[in-house]
Amino acid sequence: MTTETPEAELRRLAAQATLDEFKDKPFRLGERDCVRMAAAHLRRLGYQVKLPPKGAYRTVRTARKALADRGFADLCAAVDAHGLERIPPAAAVVGDIIAIPGTDSFGPALQIALGNGRTVGFHEDVAGAVVLQPIQYVAAWRARPCR
Repeated sequence: MTTETPEAELRRLAAQATLDEFKDKPFRLGERDCVRMAAAHLRRLGYQVKLPPKGAYRTVRTARKALADRGFADLCAAVDAHGLERIPPAAAVVGDIIAIPGTDSFGPALQIALGNGRTVGFHEDVAGAVVLQPIQYVAAWRARPCR
């Protein structure tokens, strides 16, 4: 008899590992940013995510170009391309992907749901990723573990 880890526990473990990896580490576009954080989280859940090499983009302009070169208008379109189900942001549970309004001209920023309305993400007033409680949302996706 085998015992499989329940989906909720897999999601919790992946979200905690993502928080541990990115917490308090300085934001660096192209090396440690919301895209790389969301990709690391999705990989922990078993998704295959391809990104430009680290350092391939270092400015908002070059990040936007890297996204456009892959055929995406914005980060929401890039997440949609991975086949995740769009959900109402209020329905997000631990491990889901959240998009919030960005603080620059790039567009929406990605965060990982931690539960109780909290997320892990980057904020312009803090050096690294931190636990946040967003007040505005752009979109959300159910990120189920791939088995």
